[in-house]
Amino acid sequence: MTTAIEPAWLRAARAKLGTREAPGKANSPTIMGWIKRLGTKVLGTIVNDDATPWCGTFVAICMAEAGLPAAPIAVRAKAWATWGLPIAPRLGCVLVFAREGGGHVGFYIGEDDTRFYVLGGNQGDKVSIAPIAKNRMVASRWPVSVPVTTKAVQMTSAAAASSNEA
Repeated sequence: MTTAIEPAWLRAARAKLGTREAPGKANSPTIMGWIKRLGTKVLGTIVNDDATPWCGTFVAICMAEAGLPAAPIAVRAKAWATWGLPIAPRLGCVLVFAREGGGHVGFYIGEDDTRFYVLGGNQGDKVSIAPIAKNRMVASRWPVSVPVTTKAVQMTSAAAASSNEA
């Protein structure tokens, strides 16, 4: 469901739902296009394939499409933990999570008692909505230059929480 109150970057993210990595050694032309468009100046490193964790790349391309800056070294999920301003989780905010082997970053679209529902890239090798345990969150951030116009969204679901988005 897209609504008029959604921030521009969240609308950009929803438009990418279902985008997938290419199987095997091939690379998704869409994801590689995001990488090329953002470049090493934004991503902070050279990225040559869609097998490199790309959740930070996904958040960066959505922010770029909304005319907003990315975190320094945007390809790294945990770099988003100090980007923007801290805020209580609300529709469209950037959520950063700890996970074995690194971190994960995506956009808040709702929550239930124990999980956040996150629209993110590289969740099961695609752009999807995944429930992630609240106790894994390390940061909730909002763009510095954008007035806060959204609030928390309560949801219910029987889906199991994701334990590793890589």
